[in-house]
Amino acid sequence: MTAPTLFQPVHVLGFAGSLRKNSYNRAALQAALELLPEDMTMEIFDLLAIPVYNEDIETEGFPETVREFKARIAAADALFIVTPEYNYSLPGVLKNALDWASRPPGQSPLFGKPVAIMGASTGYFGTARAQYHLRQVCVILNMYPLNNPEVFIPFAQAKFDQNGRLTDERTRDSIRNLLLSLRDWTRTLREKNESLPGC
Repeated sequence: MTAPTLFQPVHVLGFAGSLRKNSYNRAALQAALELLPEDMTMEIFDLLAIPVYNEDIETEGFPETVREFKARIAAADALFIVTPEYNYSLPGVLKNALDWASRPPGQSPLFGKPVAIMGASTGYFGTARAQYHLRQVCVILNMYPLNNPEVFIPFAQAKFDQNGRLTDERTRDSIRNLLLSLRDWTRTLREKNESLPGC
């Protein structure tokens, strides 16, 4: 007898909005992978190979990397997005990836997807402004971002060692709590969906 889907493991797709190899945000995503609870799994997708969105390219057919990205989103129960902050907002590489995933209209795998958001920066605000702009993008994409807890990682240069490992225990606890909350949020939405007529 199979377990009810409510209690099945939650599979998460994680990606960071930075392409830099030694990015604090990529390191923070790796920390999340290490801190997963036992009933969650995560795979990481690198946005490096996704081309700049161009409707002419879309008309000719989605690039292979975009098709793969969309398929990974569709297969995931939830998303975990780690964003830097560039000029008070989210970076172009992240917005570009979401723009691709939103196409074509009405057929986006982002629709109804639970998502957790966090970010790291060397400044005081820890990507707060970028995260709030990303939440605005989630509205039009009809994604379901987790409201609390919020995880901002300020002064990141003091919280990761020279190998990119997150050493700050308070931040590690915050990420752990974010993952647990995402798990519970995903299951709550799953339960609601399964209770709808015809499901």
